[in-house]
Amino acid sequence: MSEAPYLLAVATVSAAVTWALRALPFTALTPLRANRTLQYLNTRMPAGVMVILALYTLRDLPLTHLRAAAPLAALAVTVGLHLWRRNALLSVFAGTAVNVALTSIVFAA
Repeated sequence: MSEAPYLLAVATVSAAVTWALRALPFTALTPLRANRTLQYLNTRMPAGVMVILALYTLRDLPLTHLRAAAPLAALAVTVGLHLWRRNALLSVFAGTAVNVALTSIVFAA
C-alpha cells in the first residue's frame, strides 16, 4: 500500500473512533436524565462536595497560629458572599482571592 492512502485511512479510522468515543457518553446519559435519584443527587451533590472539601482543608488547621487566619477569613468571605449573592462562582473566586492575599501577607511578614 502506498504511503498517502494508508495515512488517509489511518486518519479516517482515528477520527471515527474519536468521534464515537466522544458521542457515546451523551447517548448513554440521555435515558438517565429522567431518573429521580439522579435528579436528587444533581441538586444535593454540589453543596455536599463543597462541605467535604472545606472540612478536609480545615481539618489540620492550627487555630493557635497566625497562619490560620487566612483560611478562616477566606471561608467566612466565601460563605458570607454565597449567602448574600447566591453565586457559587463569585463566592469561590472571592474566597480564593482572600486566601491568596492573606496568605501572601502572613508569610511575607
